[in-house]
Amino acid sequence: MFTRLGTALQGLSWQKPLQVLKNHNFILFLWLLIATITSIKQYFLNSYNNFNIYKFTFYHALEGLNLSKAYPAEHLDTNHYGPLFSLLIVPFALLPDFLGQVTWQLSNVLFLYYAVKQLPLDDRKISFIYWIILNELITAMLSFQFNISITAIIILSYALIEKRKNFWAAFFILFGTFIKLYGIVGLAFFFFVKDKPKFVLYCIVWGGILFLLPMIFFTPQYILQSYFDWYSSLMEKQSLNASLTSMQDISLMGIVRRISGIAAIPNLPFLVCGILVFALPYLRIKEYGSSLFRLHYLASVLIFTVIFSNSSESPTYIIAFAGVAIWFVLQSASIKPVFIFLFILALVLTSLSPTDIFPRFIRNEYIRPYSLKAFPCVLIWFVISYQLMTQKFSLKIGSV
Repeated sequence: MFTRLGTALQGLSWQKPLQVLKNHNFILFLWLLIATITSIKQYFLNSYNNFNIYKFTFYHALEGLNLSKAYPAEHLDTNHYGPLFSLLIVPFALLPDFLGQVTWQLSNVLFLYYAVKQLPLDDRKISFIYWIILNELITAMLSFQFNISITAIIILSYALIEKRKNFWAAFFILFGTFIKLYGIVGLAFFFFVKDKPKFVLYCIVWGGILFLLPMIFFTPQYILQSYFDWYSSLMEKQSLNASLTSMQDISLMGIVRRISGIAAIPNLPFLVCGILVFALPYLRIKEYGSSLFRLHYLASVLIFTVIFSNSSESPTYIIAFAGVAIWFVLQSASIKPVFIFLFILALVLTSLSPTDIFPRFIRNEYIRPYSLKAFPCVLIWFVISYQLMTQKFSLKIGSV
C-alpha cells in the first residue's frame, strides 16, 4: 500500500505538473489571464498612453486631422502607424476605454498564440516557445504594444508559406507592411515560396486593396496626404532615436553609438553589412529543402528586424525574443554549451533586465544607457547567420 501511495505521490509531484506546463490549453488560459490582469492594472494606474494613441487615430481620421501630429491634450508621443491602422483599431476605439483595452490585449495575445501554434514543430517545442517568450510578452502588454501582433504576422507569414497558402501569406505580409513597416520582412521568405509568380501576383493585388481600402471610408486626398505624413514622421523619428539618451535605439547601432558616445554614427554601414550577412545564406539553394534551414531563417528574420532598427525599444523585443526562442528549440539534444550560455544570457540580460529582478542602479546606469538589452540578441543573430552559412541542414533527419 505504501509503495503504491509513494508511486502516486511521485506522479503527482513531477509528472502531472510537467504535463500541465506542456498543455497548450493551460498556457493559453494563463496568457489570457495575464493579459486581462495586465490590462486592469494599467487601466487603474492610468498607464495606457499607447492605447490612447491608437484609439485617436480613428477619431482623428474621422475629423480629417493629421494622423502623425502630436496631440498633447490627448496623449504623449505621436502616431507612427499607417492610415490602415485607423480602420483596424475601430472595434476597440468604439468600446469604453476599459473594455477596449482588455479586448485589445486579448486579441493580440490570441493572435500570437495562434501564429506560434502554426509552426511546423512538435507540441513540446511549441510549449517551450510559449514559456520562453512569456516575460517579453508581458513587457509588450504593459505598453499595449501592437508588436505582439507584428510578431504574429511575421511568424504566420512564414507558416502559411510553409503550408503553400500563398494567397493568405501575401495578405499578412502586406497587411503588416501597411500597418507598421516591420511587416515587410515577411518578403524574406520569398525564396522558399512554391509558385513564385502567383505569390507576386497576390502581393500586387493585396497591396492595391490595402492601399485603397482606407479611401473607401475617408477621402482619397486625405489618405494620400496621410501616407506622406506617415513617411515624414518615420524619417523624423529615425533622427530623434539616434541619440544617446532616447528610450529607443536598443539595437546594434545603439550599442556602438552609446558605448562610443558618438551619436552621429550613421545607420547605413550597419544596415549594408547586416543585409549582406543576412542574405549570404540564400546562396545555399540546396538547403532550401530543409525545414531546419528555413526555420533558422525565420529566427534570423525576427531578430534582424529588431537589432537593425534604431526605432527598437524594450517592448519591441517580443519580436526578437520569439526568434531567440525558435532558434533555441531547434538545437539538437547535444546542444553546445556556448549556445546554452547565450540563451541564458538572453533570458537574463534581454528579457529580465527591464524587470525589478535587476537592481534599479544596474538598469539605469548600464543596461539602458548602453542598449545592452540588445547585446545577447546580436550575438545569437551572428551565431544563426554562421549556422545558416556553414551547417549542413539537409543531412539532418528527424522531426523538428
